Amino acid sequence: MNRRLFIHAGAAVAGATFLVAGGAQGTGATGQKRHKMVIQVSDNDPAKWNLALNNAKNLQDDVGAANVDIEMVVYGPGINMLKLESSVGSRVADAMKANVKVVACENTLRAQKLSREDMLPAISYVPAGVTEIMKKQGEGWAYLRP
Repeated sequence: MNRRLFIHAGAAVAGATFLVAGGAQGTGATGQKRHKMVIQVSDNDPAKWNLALNNAKNLQDDVGAANVDIEMVVYGPGINMLKLESSVGSRVADAMKANVKVVACENTLRAQKLSREDMLPAISYVPAGVTEIMKKQGEGWAYLRP
C-alpha cells in the first residue's frame, strides 16, 4: 500500500513540476508556446541593423507575432543607428510598431555625450545594455547577435 501511495505522490510531483515549467514559458494568444528573444546590436553598420531587423520580422512571421517577445538591446557603436538622422530609423520605427522593443544603453549615451533628445522617439532605455542581456538570458530568453 505504501508503494502505491509513493508512486501516486511521485506522479503528482512530476505533474506539478511540468505545469510550473510550462507556465514559466507561457503561451501566446493562439495557445502556442510563448517565445522570447533578445537581440544584441552593437555595430554601427546599416547592413547589420537590417539583418537584425530582418531576423526579428522573420521570427515573428514564423512563430506568429502574438507568440514571441523580442527585445533589441543596443549599445556601443550600434547606438548611432538609433539617432534621429539614422539611415535605418524608419525600419526601427516599423519594428517597434510591430511590438519589437528597442532599448538603448544609458552608459553608451553618456560615453558618447548623447541625450534622449538626440535619439529616435519611442525607444526605451536601460542603465547598461550588457546587464540587460544578462538578465534576459537569466530569465530564459534566447540570445541572438546577428
